[in-house]
Amino acid sequence: MRFSFIPRERKFFDLFEEDARNAAKAAQLLDDLVNHWENIEFKVSQINDVEHEGDEITHRIMAELHSTFVTPLDREDIAALANAIDDVVDLIQAAADAMLVYKIQAPTHRAKELAAIIVQGADELARALPDLRRPGDLKEVLTHCVELNRLENAADRVHRSALGELFTDRTEVTDIIKWREIYNHLESATDRAEDVANVLEGVALKHA
Repeated sequence: MRFSFIPRERKFFDLFEEDARNAAKAAQLLDDLVNHWENIEFKVSQINDVEHEGDEITHRIMAELHSTFVTPLDREDIAALANAIDDVVDLIQAAADAMLVYKIQAPTHRAKELAAIIVQGADELARALPDLRRPGDLKEVLTHCVELNRLENAADRVHRSALGELFTDRTEVTDIIKWREIYNHLESATDRAEDVANVLEGVALKHA
């Protein structure tokens, strides 16, 4: 007979799932921004609001971490998950804000590709986090991690192509500088999603 060593403290799982849904919302708003380039200031403000909501969730996770004696996961894993999910939303917000501040004329097809990958990754996170609360589903977490790794590799390829095209399709140095920063933010968002996957993989292997 196997015994579960995961305590009945479930508030962390609720917060992680809320955090992942918030990240998915930010990704969807980013995708809408780059594919329907209108009402830019309003759409960016929506992303900023979601980023603030993510910060609040992160603060709640950390407050619970400091006030809970027995946690369902290792403390360092809880902190790492919270910070990595927060970073995903921060980078989505940074990319959107850069597009507004730099007054770009329209998103490139590479920006749209990266946004689509970010949406897929955020949706994968939203599906993965509920599996943490059920020991019998921890193996499913590994499947989500494989997909998140695949998406990060796809984003790397798009990012490399996007940077190369900057120096062949554009002559204005200012445009190159602007888009290089935006592309870096977008690609980094997929890196942070992979960081979440790495933590999830470690948790799954510890407790499966």
